Amino acid sequence: MPQVLRVSWRQGCDQGANPRAAWTYQSGSRRVAKGVPPLPAGMIVGVGQGISASSVNRFLLPASDCEFTLNTLLDDLQKDSWPFRSDERAVRCTGTALTVAAGLLGACIPGTGARIMAFVGGPCTVGSGIIVSKELSDPIRSHEDIDMDTVPFYHKAVKFYEGLAKQLVVQGHVLDLFACALDQVGIAEMKVAIERTGGLVVLAESFGHSIFKDSFRRVFESGNHALQLSFNGIFEVSCSKEIKVQGVIGPCSSFEKKGVSCSDTVIGQGSTTAWKLCGLDRSTTLTVFYDINPTTQSGPTTAVGQQFFLQFLTIYQHPEGDMRILCTTVCRKWVEAGTTGGLEELVGSFDQEAAAVVMARLASNKMEMEDGFDATRWLDRSLIRLASRFGDYRKDDPHSFNFGPTIAIFPQFMFNLRRSQFVQVFNNSPDETAYFRMVLCRETVTNSLVMIQPSVLSYSFNSPPEPALLDVSSIAADRILLLDAYFSVVFHGMTIAQWRNAGYHRHPEHAAFAQLLQAPHDDAQAIIHERFPVPRLVVCDQHGSQARFLLAKLNPSATYNSANGPPPGGDIIFTDDVSLQVFMEHLKRLAVQN
Repeated sequence: MPQVLRVSWRQGCDQGANPRAAWTYQSGSRRVAKGVPPLPAGMIVGVGQGISASSVNRFLLPASDCEFTLNTLLDDLQKDSWPFRSDERAVRCTGTALTVAAGLLGACIPGTGARIMAFVGGPCTVGSGIIVSKELSDPIRSHEDIDMDTVPFYHKAVKFYEGLAKQLVVQGHVLDLFACALDQVGIAEMKVAIERTGGLVVLAESFGHSIFKDSFRRVFESGNHALQLSFNGIFEVSCSKEIKVQGVIGPCSSFEKKGVSCSDTVIGQGSTTAWKLCGLDRSTTLTVFYDINPTTQSGPTTAVGQQFFLQFLTIYQHPEGDMRILCTTVCRKWVEAGTTGGLEELVGSFDQEAAAVVMARLASNKMEMEDGFDATRWLDRSLIRLASRFGDYRKDDPHSFNFGPTIAIFPQFMFNLRRSQFVQVFNNSPDETAYFRMVLCRETVTNSLVMIQPSVLSYSFNSPPEPALLDVSSIAADRILLLDAYFSVVFHGMTIAQWRNAGYHRHPEHAAFAQLLQAPHDDAQAIIHERFPVPRLVVCDQHGSQARFLLAKLNPSATYNSANGPPPGGDIIFTDDVSLQVFMEHLKRLAVQN
């Protein structure tokens, strides 16, 4: 059984404390200062425990000892010379190759931090984890095929990668995937192995694309922008007796530590209060769900004003090799939601940005786990209940409805979430949907919120760069827009594009125009340099074919059937979707009803 760790920080447990501060470990009568505590059984297994160094050296060597041979092999790599017919797909045994890699690492260095990097250029067609047959006449599965259960290989492949995920989690190893192909490669099936081991995933069109090259380079970067890839982490949650842990959504796997704090309701990785993180980095974020249980068989166990506690304990191996421990403890108090003061306190402490990300991750999880789940209807009903409970209004009077400042933007987040690629899978392949959801469930709140509701910056001669509305009304002929949707888009207005095509920015007398053109590109590069995976930079012009990337994200306040046409130099969106204004009117009308 794992021992209980009692950690005391000499520099405090507040957010600003140095994570490398000296601390002491106490277990029974033993007390060790400035050391690394013994981890729970099965957490770290060194090479010296039953495995000789000679057996490891048969397969693995330091980079300095094999650098020349490795570089020679890489330089001599050629395109696959095995012939295949023109009506067949290339022969790939991705699942078998990953099994061999996992078995090799498990035999040599179990429990020691290691990564398997898979570079996939097409779907697996033979062996374990097959995605599609070799015949080109057999199309690769779509969302509709998965919903209708007309997928001969999908469920077997998912089961295979679930088994591979369990093996890698036990060994403490990580699976990273770099998928570079125009067609699908099977990310939807491999998602379980990547996510449960905390692996990285990059999706690009080819290995020559900048998305792959720059993302792969960032894995090995050092300095301020380094990913700081860490290994063999344990994330543990402790809470007061009135609160039960339902589960966690994120790049982790259950440690199967059951106890009285486990809820009967399971969300994500549940039925445990500890999770293993084979791989984590500086931006890894987990979502923890709780079940409030303020009563027992003997009656209420809580009182208004009493405090309850939540504690988060993270132990992990830093890239420098040392073990580190981070402890965060938060304290809150119970309030009576049925009273005016209690409602005001709940509303005042509501974090609408974090709540929007939680709803996005929960909706994505439900869409994958529950058959026939209607995410749009579920989001609408949840928002209506929230508005009816915490909104300020007179009964049956929609015009009197009003939200407090801490909830005012939350309906807007939900409106954009309903239209996002996390909920709407039309025009996306299963691989793309799996990729988007994996990135959403591991990134920080700030980055995740940008995926849900992109930000827009406006550049013009009349004013410095300033935020603009995520609305079609922001489009103007003499304006440049920079859309940050985690995949950046630079949009040129019609007049700006005509001036650029005429080459005015190359003339010395139009230096200001050249600076105007360059400013959004510089800001876009700054965003790209901080993101992983590296975003795709799409440069488009008004009325151009690439403009669809921007129009798909904007609020359709002006459509083809609007009473008033677009302003001069503006634009409209050809869609039947309701606008944010209509959405809010319906929300207010339903919230004030009985």
